Amino acid sequence: MYNRILIIGSCGSGKSTLARSLHQATGLPVVHLDALHWLPGWTERPRDEFDALLTAELQKPRWIIDGNFSRTLPLRLHYCDAVIWLDYNRFVCLWGVVRRVLSSHGRTRPDMGPGCPERFDWDFMKYVWHFNGNNRKKLESLLNGTPGMAVFRIKNRRALRRLTREWARK
Repeated sequence: MYNRILIIGSCGSGKSTLARSLHQATGLPVVHLDALHWLPGWTERPRDEFDALLTAELQKPRWIIDGNFSRTLPLRLHYCDAVIWLDYNRFVCLWGVVRRVLSSHGRTRPDMGPGCPERFDWDFMKYVWHFNGNNRKKLESLLNGTPGMAVFRIKNRRALRRLTREWARK
């Protein structure tokens, strides 16, 4: 099995939910990049502090890391042995964000930094809408250009359920 797993994909695709599920199946510790990045009040952690926290996590022997932060993806790919890319269409991801906002509005999710309550944000919705158009080719290039790791490109929820069932049996 894999010891260092990255989970990437658009916001709303279910990266954090998958990370928690895989943690239960594998026992691997989970690192949520949003929790490392955001300080209370939706304040971004200074880049050097974030990079130091991320590097410390990457150097550990076992983990699941969920999140995008494309600036750090090449570094994370260097350390991982498997990537799960939730490559869903924009409608699935937008629905995921809407569902998350409705169920958690005003509360801070466990995968976020403390003091960052869930909220509705039109700019964020636009980011999700354009995520694949702005990022898919770059992700494909990075994943194809990094040898030595397994890549699981998941296109729908049924394929994800199949993958998680397979991993739970191992």
